[in-house]
Amino acid sequence: TITPNHQVSQHIEKTQKFGAISQRKCEGLEGESHKSTFLILTGRHEEFVRKFPCTSTRHKSMFVIHARTHTREKPYTCSVCGKGFSHHSSSRDVHMRIHTGERPYTCSVCGKRFSQLANCQKHTRIHTGECPYTCNVCGKMFGHPSSREVHMRIHTGERPYTCSVCGKGFSQLAHCQKHMRVHTGECPYPCNVCGKVFSHSSSRDVHMRIHTGERPYTCSVCGKGFSQLANCQKHTRIHTGERPYKCTICPKGFAQSSQLQIHTRIHTGERERPYTCTVCGEAFTQSSKRQIHMRTHVGAPTPL
Repeated sequence: TITPNHQVSQHIEKTQKFGAISQRKCEGLEGESHKSTFLILTGRHEEFVRKFPCTSTRHKSMFVIHARTHTREKPYTCSVCGKGFSHHSSSRDVHMRIHTGERPYTCSVCGKRFSQLANCQKHTRIHTGECPYTCNVCGKMFGHPSSREVHMRIHTGERPYTCSVCGKGFSQLAHCQKHMRVHTGECPYPCNVCGKVFSHSSSRDVHMRIHTGERPYTCSVCGKGFSQLANCQKHTRIHTGERPYKCTICPKGFAQSSQLQIHTRIHTGERERPYTCTVCGEAFTQSSKRQIHMRTHVGAPTPL
């Protein structure tokens, strides 16, 4: 029979092989749900045995899971991409939804689907307006504590995630991971209809609307539907007359940034004529003007 003291000793011996345990690093675990782990990490082994006998299944599993933070053991592996997980096969199961596209959790208000329950709960707060977490610097409120933590980096300037290729820093891990795909060319999100691949799941979701015909964004004035929010916002400016993109040289404003870019070439002149006729070489500020010009060469021989 393995006694509680023996299990504690085994854990201590195992962790010592992988370096000293830092009390400073592990004090964040002192909440009640993690108290057993906290007592071990702070050296209070006898108190652990007294309070949390190792015959308890729940605390045995905590021992095993925690030990993997030192051994870096990842026994649960994704059968598609090979990614490893240190605890619970359920973590791997959630990860598998990236590959299968499964979204078992549905918003009861708008019907949007999610692969994880926590993300669905976060999303629901968009509809309820619940924002229980407040920034102590500017007072901005958030629906989730992690959102507030990320927001705080605006005030601190912290960028803890760095691209290993170009060194660019990011305040969010997800943004760093997305950026890395610029270098690797990785496109892990395929369309299950036509097979087109995407580097971001959100890009695939927008693409899928080509196949489904879904137009979730509607103009509040005329009711026209759009597959992308940005296109709906651009269209709405036809009704409102809003021109948020201002020329820095003259007072003219534009509804779209692309229109401003075209206009700016009026001021820069010959230096900004990116559209060139393939027959005579004449350059134009707009592709539409080049197309009109090209019609003057109908029947002309194509240059070698």
